[in-house]
Amino acid sequence: MRPTDAVVDGHPSVDPWPSRLIRASRQRIRCELRVFLREPAAVGFTLAFPVMMLVLFGAVFNDTVPNTNVSYSQVYVAGIIAAGLLNVGVLALAIGIATERDSGALKRLAGTPMPKAAYFVGKVGLVLTLSLAQIAVMLTIGRLMFGLHLPTDAGHWLTFAWVFVLGGAAATLLGVAIGGLLPSAKSAPAILNVPFVALQFVSGVFIPFDQLPRWLYNVAGWFPLRWIGQAMRSVFLPDSFRSVEPSGSWQHGRVLAVLVAWCVIGGLTALRSFRWVGRER
Repeated sequence: MRPTDAVVDGHPSVDPWPSRLIRASRQRIRCELRVFLREPAAVGFTLAFPVMMLVLFGAVFNDTVPNTNVSYSQVYVAGIIAAGLLNVGVLALAIGIATERDSGALKRLAGTPMPKAAYFVGKVGLVLTLSLAQIAVMLTIGRLMFGLHLPTDAGHWLTFAWVFVLGGAAATLLGVAIGGLLPSAKSAPAILNVPFVALQFVSGVFIPFDQLPRWLYNVAGWFPLRWIGQAMRSVFLPDSFRSVEPSGSWQHGRVLAVLVAWCVIGGLTALRSFRWVGRER
């Protein structure tokens, strides 16, 4: 009898699959966090780099945005929170999956009794945990250094919650999809870092939309970063800042539609691209 079997009325009863999945998922989340924290370079780039960028840009560009009472440093807090969510979910996750596949770790995991879904739940848990830690640090710095006022009503925090969940889901699914498409772990940083940095500059993270050519922020509108950033600004900046947005409103309905669309795109692509073993050469 296997360890997961029990005896009910004299007959062996197999531990139900949902119970095994929950137990294996908890173990995978703990494992993912331990492995991540053992890599100083990954911790530095994923958690420390966005903090450094916030402190640097916030200290240098601390003037007030024209026609508002909001400083550029406060705008950076909201924008870098959005960029950090995608950084953890897309870049770190995709590179990590490619590395595990190249090292043979994925192949070994696929041969264990672990429910394969637990692997992906572990990745989701890693992304959400790291993102929450990163956001907590960002908001603390924004509050103490740049005078950011945190919301005091449930409505703003509810908006934060659904944007965080949908944005994190979209980022995670895209990370899994891109991780499956990457040819190798060695080429991953070169392929991903340059377009991601460029996307930050055209999505309102570091440069306000009113200082960008119209065609550039129209291009950014096809990607989730622009909309996550806009939603985060609606949470952490006063409603008067809406006039600075390209449409003059927060567009929560469009944010919802775009994030759901990217969840679908990421999920469908992940189903086709993810593989447990590398391509033979």
